[in-house]
Amino acid sequence: MATLFRWLFRATVTLILLGLLGFGLVWWLAARSLPDYDGERTVSGITAPVEIVRDHSNVPHIFGQTDADVFFGLGYAHAQDRLWQMIVLRRTAQGRLSEVFGARTLPIDRLLRRLDLYGLATASVAAQDETTLAALEAYSAGVNAWLHEINAEARGRGAPEMWLFPQAVAPWQPADSLALLKLMALQLNGHLEAEVRRARLSLVLPPERVADLMPEAPGPGVAALPRYADLVPAEGLPRFAAADPAPRDPLMPAAPLPLAGASNAWAAGVSRTASGSTLLASDPHLPLSAPGLFYLARIELTSGGVIGGTIPGIPAILSGRSADLGWGITSSWLDDLDVYAEEVNPRNAGEYRTPDGWAPFRTRDSIIQVKDAPAETLHLQWTANGPVLGPEDFNLGLVRPPGHVMAVSWTALSDRDTTMTAAIRLMRAQNIEEALEAARLFVAPSQNLVVADRNRIAMTTMGTLPVRDPAHQSQGRMPTLGWIAQNRWLGVKAPEANPVWIDPEGGIVGNTNNKVIDAPFPDHLSWLWGDSQRVQRWRFLMQAREIHTRESFIEAQLDTVSPAARTLLPLVGRDLWFTGEAAPDGTPERLRQRALALLAEWNGQMNEHLPEPLIYAAWMRALQERLIRDDLGPLADEFTQVEPLFIERVFRNVDGASAWCDVRQSAPVETCTDIARLALDDALLWIRERWGTQIESLRWGDAHEAVHAHPVLGSIPLLSWFVNIRQSTSGDDQTLMRGVTAGTEAEPFRNVHAAAYRGVYDFADPDSSVFIIATGQSGHPLSPHYDDLGVLWRRGEYIPMSLDPALARAAAVGITRLLPESAE
Repeated sequence: MATLFRWLFRATVTLILLGLLGFGLVWWLAARSLPDYDGERTVSGITAPVEIVRDHSNVPHIFGQTDADVFFGLGYAHAQDRLWQMIVLRRTAQGRLSEVFGARTLPIDRLLRRLDLYGLATASVAAQDETTLAALEAYSAGVNAWLHEINAEARGRGAPEMWLFPQAVAPWQPADSLALLKLMALQLNGHLEAEVRRARLSLVLPPERVADLMPEAPGPGVAALPRYADLVPAEGLPRFAAADPAPRDPLMPAAPLPLAGASNAWAAGVSRTASGSTLLASDPHLPLSAPGLFYLARIELTSGGVIGGTIPGIPAILSGRSADLGWGITSSWLDDLDVYAEEVNPRNAGEYRTPDGWAPFRTRDSIIQVKDAPAETLHLQWTANGPVLGPEDFNLGLVRPPGHVMAVSWTALSDRDTTMTAAIRLMRAQNIEEALEAARLFVAPSQNLVVADRNRIAMTTMGTLPVRDPAHQSQGRMPTLGWIAQNRWLGVKAPEANPVWIDPEGGIVGNTNNKVIDAPFPDHLSWLWGDSQRVQRWRFLMQAREIHTRESFIEAQLDTVSPAARTLLPLVGRDLWFTGEAAPDGTPERLRQRALALLAEWNGQMNEHLPEPLIYAAWMRALQERLIRDDLGPLADEFTQVEPLFIERVFRNVDGASAWCDVRQSAPVETCTDIARLALDDALLWIRERWGTQIESLRWGDAHEAVHAHPVLGSIPLLSWFVNIRQSTSGDDQTLMRGVTAGTEAEPFRNVHAAAYRGVYDFADPDSSVFIIATGQSGHPLSPHYDDLGVLWRRGEYIPMSLDPALARAAAVGITRLLPESAE
């Protein structure tokens, strides 16, 4: 027995030692790819020394004698910290993810090959001006210098993920950067999914009820919408079919409609600031990930220093400031996309109907290599309207008439895309006139640009506007037949047609993705807008004080009061407050009374430490579910976020919308008060099952946890504990400090979409400007800079945004000097 014990003890010790040795080896291999920010490197591609000073937050400040050398340094710094992210984004745009991840990513590759974003980016290289092309080439050389250093010095393959996915890395090219811009356009565009959803609703609901669930933004100018069945041959189309229930792959760049483009940006002129100079605030919103998409950087160009938020792979400050100019961007929701049903010739599948008869598809075969599986040959087709998408893309198969294929027209599908040139020129602009001139070259993704120099402010909508026929059958709101001439685009508008606001009388400009103009079709910008709620709170905060300061702009950026809650609760609960007989503890009636008592005293603050936000959010979610489930069936599953305008229309009975309150499958006629009470009981039952009956001690932040998940490693057991970042957060879908809820059954209120970057620029004292990103500068999970800025982001704190080189050097975490090969 003693002998057996000794051998078991020895075996156990051996296994522990082997485990520790294995863990140590894995740690050592992963740590090899951590960059050394100190020292000198000799590189090819620069004409004079380049210095990269990384301040205490690991923000690189890049100095060189020429602009090309500075862009080289930016490419080098991006690759040092975010190489894996850049590689995955490039592969996504190319439609080549399956070479690494196997059949899992085939749907993504098929979509990107059909759209041909990378091919269009390659063609667009020739459309850039000479300065931009030089910047792209120098940036690419900087990325490739780091790739060379990885290979020459065995730096752990450049990223820990490369040990798990050891694919060769091709050199970076200018087209790669342009492709990433087009990829952003895909991520920020919600119009394709909106057209499909509206068409599907139109198949099962009358037009007035479709208008309830997908309401137009408040304001005049709304035209009646025909039924989808009146626009296309709808016989045989599924009416209540559910969409593909498979979870969305985190690598899919096309975001679902609730997570499409969003942001806030505003500026105050000299008449509205305490300092007598201008202020600007900007916080673009994106899906949360680890690392986040934004990366802070400062580059010193010959036109002056520029600092702000970049996206690794793109050599431009997308939101930031120079010494004399600041700019911020928000998704404009401009309707720059239309979906078409194209009839296929029943006698020749290679032809489709046009206004002039049958015409051949433009076709090409594309081979997708798949890891651990046979390659797939994809037959690509284009019509005069645009590329043909598959029935699985955006649920197009659910609205595709028999004998047809579905194609899209989209301004981002330009092979003369000058968006990058616009971004490079914007960084060099010295005043708002030069900034607005640069904005004219912007194609896609369409954005609202808010700019401020030291004395003036302005806003414009950037991006190409399509010209639609006044007789367009759906006015761009639902798919239409592609061979009918009036449904086709007549071209695109000149940049001068884009709206511009300069030095408005009120002294403030801004946008929260809200409706900006109310022109009638076809001179409108969009039927669909990203916000109808945040703008109400923003308008109140801007007008609540005559004079603004940097602190008041920060306060507004971090505001967590929900205007939707303040509007909906008095409507929904008006017949429930303090009503009913006294009920003993432990009964559903008593729990309901306690919940209503809490909500009656609540001011709509979606604070992570309060119970009321969770009760309110659960109530509204349950209420919308009860209102729509009996009418929509499986279609209801796709309405994962609460639409405040829908609930408001129902409880105000706008155009008979209270009809939603009656359950069609039951004999009694239910009132809206009945449904509100039942929904509150549903919500409290759900809360009780998860958190118990002590509703006074609930925390919204426990349910509204921000999850910055690694898109590749975040779902792998054990590794997820190292690479995912989880934080309790305030806010919700409708607060200025936005935190969009997931809407899934398991974690419906998980925060999945929020500010990826925040910046506030004060031109009375520019170096007192501040900024922050949602995670950290590094994409390496073993780096101390992987999540350090995320801690500040969560607390609503910022770091200095200074162009003073002395401040950057004072507490630098490292200084890298790049020397040209000729200097040896």
